[in-house]
Amino acid sequence: MTTLRLGDTAPDFEQNSSVGKISFHDYLGDSWGVLFSHPADFTPVCTTELGYTAIVSGEFAKRNVKVIAVSVDDADSHKKWIEDINDTQNTQVNFPILADEDRKVSTLYDMIHPNASTTATVRSVFIIDPAKKVRLTLTYPASTGRNFNEILRVIDSLQLTDSHSVATPVNWEDGDDVIIVPSLKDEAVLQEKFPKGYKAVRPYLRITPQPNK
Repeated sequence: MTTLRLGDTAPDFEQNSSVGKISFHDYLGDSWGVLFSHPADFTPVCTTELGYTAIVSGEFAKRNVKVIAVSVDDADSHKKWIEDINDTQNTQVNFPILADEDRKVSTLYDMIHPNASTTATVRSVFIIDPAKKVRLTLTYPASTGRNFNEILRVIDSLQLTDSHSVATPVNWEDGDDVIIVPSLKDEAVLQEKFPKGYKAVRPYLRITPQPNK
């Protein structure tokens, strides 16, 4: 088991799921991916998380993101639980849940933390780009539900900063002002890249309106 760091290639795998066998890299194709684990089926916090993920599935699709969940329960359990999620959260789960009974995926992605539980996965999140590189990792305890609006916000930031010479400041939301990266210093290039201009609060802190995506 290797600790995954930002920039590492996300490990590939084949695993059964609620929709049949999945080959992870093939499943992602040229899309971004969010792989997230939950401790167990038929648990209350997970039910709300997967329900909300289904509710905002259109937001992930707009960003070219495929979502895939994982726990150590089997596929039949997942299918029965999905019925509960759909009913209690008033939605339709339309993404796969990996059936990681043999702990293959959980081990590859270090999702089982023995000091928390020797059997259940913690609430891990991995954002993976189209080059299959890990771009974000998050780990929550079992008792704390994740904020999927924050996951969408991070994807917005990653996609914007990948295509422009900017970084996003504290509490940034899509459409807010951004920061010009300090390494960009040529004034002619700055004028070309940022025709709306910028405000230099300090030489290293230059604020500009968000460029068009």
